Amino acid sequence: MTASEYVGRNLSEGVRGATINAIASSMPEVFTSLFFLFVLSDAEGFSGGIGTTAGSAIFNGMVIPAVAVLAVIGMKMTKKVHVSRKVLLRDGIALIIAELIFLILISGSSLHWYHGMLLMLVYVAYIVYMFASMKKSERDELLEESHPEDDVFESSDEPQGPFLKGLITFDLERVFIGNNKISNMRAWSLLIFSTIAIALVCYFLVLACEWIGADTYTVAGIGEFNGLNIPVMFVALILASAASSFPDTIISIKDAKRGQYDDAISNALGSNIFDICFALGFPLFIFTIIKGPIYMPPELVDLSSELRFLLWILTVVAVVIFTSGDYFGKRKSYLLLSIYVLFVLYIVGRGSGNEFAQSIADMLLSVVKFFKIG
Repeated sequence: MTASEYVGRNLSEGVRGATINAIASSMPEVFTSLFFLFVLSDAEGFSGGIGTTAGSAIFNGMVIPAVAVLAVIGMKMTKKVHVSRKVLLRDGIALIIAELIFLILISGSSLHWYHGMLLMLVYVAYIVYMFASMKKSERDELLEESHPEDDVFESSDEPQGPFLKGLITFDLERVFIGNNKISNMRAWSLLIFSTIAIALVCYFLVLACEWIGADTYTVAGIGEFNGLNIPVMFVALILASAASSFPDTIISIKDAKRGQYDDAISNALGSNIFDICFALGFPLFIFTIIKGPIYMPPELVDLSSELRFLLWILTVVAVVIFTSGDYFGKRKSYLLLSIYVLFVLYIVGRGSGNEFAQSIADMLLSVVKFFKIG
């Protein structure tokens, strides 16, 4: 978070949240999707990636804005949050369009490298649009040469203390910056090593999801345990998606505490676009280039279509809630959290074979097949 804020310090409010912060905080989704594909391999791994990115998108759109707003209201910093409707409409409409493309593109029984490339190109188009939406004065400031003093290292009065403490507590900010002034080199070093740390954690997250979804699993040196015996997509929808969304939550809460409400919301929405376009598109592109096309069985195609259509519906609902009125307060926050709870109950019901949840799934799938969009 510290590194991404420094790297994007010249971007306007709203643009920084939807681009730099969104990308940095969405690294867990990228690595989780990548490891799902290469650890589980083929269709099952891709379903785990869809579950992570789609579930994370729903978590970001429902939970993060609500938690960020309730945090600043709970600390009595404000009674309600004013967010630019222009920013919400801009990011909300872009997200709805991106998810519609996602719904239409990732369909059929086989997935190839060009599916991943097209998804990534959608995100590139979004980035180009975001920078084009900045005012000319803001773009000129961004393109100015960096000041020489930004790249100068400053010696710390206590170089060993902060470093050793940071090393022991795994506080990377303390290790790479400590008491020094942040610079481009320090910011990028912190960003790179933080990303590596995230990758390692995401690898174990994928293994945990695989174990939980299995009938039985074995942990070396401990013994054999019983899993839930459900598709890994359902596990990823709740556990992997929520776990990978913690960075987005932290950044949005911090932005809200600073009064940067546009960034707090646009970070969540921008992260969603990054998740479904790049966090899934990039692993899909790499995997299919190396190992060839992914062939999806019919039941997995239906499950994927159902989930992607549900994601699109919930996004439309969230954007309507965001843009209804000029303020974001407790009422909207509790409404969004309630919708997310219903979503979790629905996923649990689908995983356990609940008849009511299955009837909703059949209805969603029938709509997808009627319009031939999945």
